[in-house]
Amino acid sequence: MTSPRTTRFPYAKGSDGGRRLGYGADYNPEQWPREVWDEDIRLMRAAGVNVVSLAIFSWARLQPTADTWDFGWLDEVMDLLHAGGIGVDLATATASPPPWLTTAHPEILPVTATGETLWPGARQHWRPTSPVFREHALRLVRELATRYAGHPALVAWHVNNELGCHNVYDYSDDAARAFRTWLRRRYTTLDALNHAWGTAFWSQRYSDFEQILPPRLAASHPNPTQQLDFKRFSSDALKDHLLAERAVLRELTPDVPVTTNFMVMGGTKGMDYADWAAEVDFVANDHYVIPGPQDRDELSFSANLTSGIAGHRPWFLMEHSTSAVNWQPVNLAKKTGELARDSLLHVAHGADAVCFFQWRQSAAGAEKYHSAMVPHAGEDSELFRGVVQLGRTLEALAPLAGTAREAARVAILFDWNSWWTSEHDSHPTARLDYHREALDWYSALLRLGVRADIVPVGGTDLSAYDVVIAPVLHVVPQPLAKELTRYVECGGHLVTTYFSAIVDENDHIHLGGYPGALRDLLGIRIEEFGPLLDGVAVDLDNGTSGSLWTDRIAVAGPDVEVLARYRTGAYAARPAVTRRGSGRGSAAYVSTRLGVDGLAALLPELLAPAGVTSELPQGARGLVELAVRRDADSRYLFLVNRSEQAVPLPGLSGDVLVGPDGPDGAFDGLVLPPREVAVLRVPAT
Repeated sequence: MTSPRTTRFPYAKGSDGGRRLGYGADYNPEQWPREVWDEDIRLMRAAGVNVVSLAIFSWARLQPTADTWDFGWLDEVMDLLHAGGIGVDLATATASPPPWLTTAHPEILPVTATGETLWPGARQHWRPTSPVFREHALRLVRELATRYAGHPALVAWHVNNELGCHNVYDYSDDAARAFRTWLRRRYTTLDALNHAWGTAFWSQRYSDFEQILPPRLAASHPNPTQQLDFKRFSSDALKDHLLAERAVLRELTPDVPVTTNFMVMGGTKGMDYADWAAEVDFVANDHYVIPGPQDRDELSFSANLTSGIAGHRPWFLMEHSTSAVNWQPVNLAKKTGELARDSLLHVAHGADAVCFFQWRQSAAGAEKYHSAMVPHAGEDSELFRGVVQLGRTLEALAPLAGTAREAARVAILFDWNSWWTSEHDSHPTARLDYHREALDWYSALLRLGVRADIVPVGGTDLSAYDVVIAPVLHVVPQPLAKELTRYVECGGHLVTTYFSAIVDENDHIHLGGYPGALRDLLGIRIEEFGPLLDGVAVDLDNGTSGSLWTDRIAVAGPDVEVLARYRTGAYAARPAVTRRGSGRGSAAYVSTRLGVDGLAALLPELLAPAGVTSELPQGARGLVELAVRRDADSRYLFLVNRSEQAVPLPGLSGDVLVGPDGPDGAFDGLVLPPREVAVLRVPAT
C-alpha cells in the first residue's frame, strides 16, 4: 500500500487565506428549473457550504447525442458557484452512459456470472473492460477538461463515481479477454499459471491462454485461485479505468488534483482501496450508516480504515447522509444530534471535508426519498437548521485543517486478499464473516476506551505499534510471515485468530499443520479445524463463550502460555487462547469467535504485556469514543458520546473548540450530553 501522491486540498483556504474545512454536497442543478439555482447559492452561503461535487450523473445532459454537446447550463452553474465563493469538485460524468450510447452499442453492458445482461434503466451499466465504452468516456473527459481547465471555480476532478458499486464483477467476453491479458502479465507462462491455480485437480490444466474464462456459473465450486485472481483482476480493471481518465485530466490540467470516491464501508469488498490509494491525489470516501447494534462502531471503523488507507493524511468525506437513505429495507431518520455526531466522527478520524448526498432532495427519481441538506420541507425545517449549525461547527474547527491523526498504540490489520479468500466456497464453514470479525475486535476496544488504528496490510510500519491484532489473516505469504515474526522479536505483541496464516498468495495451504505460516511463531500446531453449527456455542474457563469455530490445538513447547481453555465442546480441556513469548515480544492466538463481549473480557490480558490502557476516565469507557488529531503545537481531542445518556468526563481540561456550551472557553471537567461531541485543544507533548 502506497499513500496518495498528495493530500493538497485547494479549497482548504478561505478568501482571507486562513485554514478551513471543506463543507458541501453533490449538487445536481440539472434536476431543477433555472430559478431554483439562485436560491441554492443563497442557501449554500447561509449553511457555510464552500465546495460541491458537480455533474456526476450529467452525461446525457452534456452530450445529448453522439455528435452534439450542451455545456451552456454547466458554464452558468460554474460561474454562479464561483461568484458565491463555492469551489467545484467537477465530475467527469462517466458513471452512467446515456441512452443513445447503450442503444448504439449494447456490447458495453455488463454480463453476470449466469450470462444475464444488466440493462439500462438504473446506473453504472457499463463494462470496465469495454474498449467501446472507454473510447466514449475518454472523449467526454477530454471535452470537459479542455473547456474548464482554467475556470476559477474548479478545485478538483472527481473521476466517475463510486467505481464498482454495481459493476465490479463483469463476466462478458470483453472481461474474458482482459482477464487473459491480466493473467499473462501476472504469470508470464502457462506452467506458472497452472501451478498457481492447482489445475492438476479436477483435470483443469490449461494448454492455451485462450481456454481461460472468468469464473462463470459452473457445475460445482469454481477453482478457488481462479476466483481469487478474478477478484484481483476486477479491482485492477476498475483501477485501470481510473488511471485512463486521470491521464487525460493530468495532461490537460496538471495542477488540478484528481480523486474518486471510494466506498470504505461494511459489505463493500470488491475494490482493493489500499492498492488504489496511490493513484489519487487525495483519498475520498462515501459512507452510509447501516442500522444495527454496531452501527456507529462500523462508522468509526470505516472512517479509521479510510485514514489508514490515506496514510493518516487528511482525506475527504465525499458522501454521507443528513438523515434517512432510500435503499435499506427500512429507512430510519437520524435522531437529533446524529447528523453532527456522524459528521464530526469522520473529522475526528482525519476527514478535512464533510459532504453529503445531496444538496437538494430530489422531487423525482429513485433517490427522491434519500435525505439531503435541503429537504422536501425546505429551509424552514429542523434538518436544514441542523445543516446550518454543522457549518458553523466546522468553521470553529478550521484550525484542524491539514492536521494528521495521532497514531494509536494498537493497530488492527485489514487485508482485502484475506477478506476475499477466507469467504470462498468449499471451506470449513460458509458462515465466516471477515469484516465482522475485524469489527468485533474494534468494537471491543471501543468498549474498553482504547484507541486503535485500522491499517491495511503492506506499506504500514508495524514497529510504530505496541500491539498488532490480525483477525482472520487468512492469506500470509512468506514475506508477511517474516515481517510479523520480526515485529514480535523486536518487541511487538501480535494477536491473531482462527483461520489465519492458512494459505499463501496463491491460496495454497501451508503444509505441516495449521496455522502454517505462523505455526512456529505462535508455538502451536492444529491438525484439524472444528467449525461449529449454527446455534452451537462452547464455554471457555475464563467465563466467555465462543461460536462459529474451534481449533484442536496442541501446544508445541513449554514457552507457550495457555490463557484460556475450552470448558465444553469437543475440545474440552484443550487450549482455546494461547500466548508465546518470542524475543522481546509475544504472539497470541484466539481460536474461536468470542464476539464483542468475550473480546472485551479477554483484551485486557492481551494488552497487558504492552502496558496499553484507556486514556478516558473510567466511567466514560464504552460510552465515549476518543480520537486525536495533532500538529506540531497542539493535540485536538475529539470526545464523541456514543450513548443515549449524559457522560461526565472528569479530569479532562483544555481549550474548547466545540462543546455543549459552544466554543471559546476552557474547562476542567465536562458533562457530555447524549449524541454530542466536544473537541478540546491541548498542548502537544
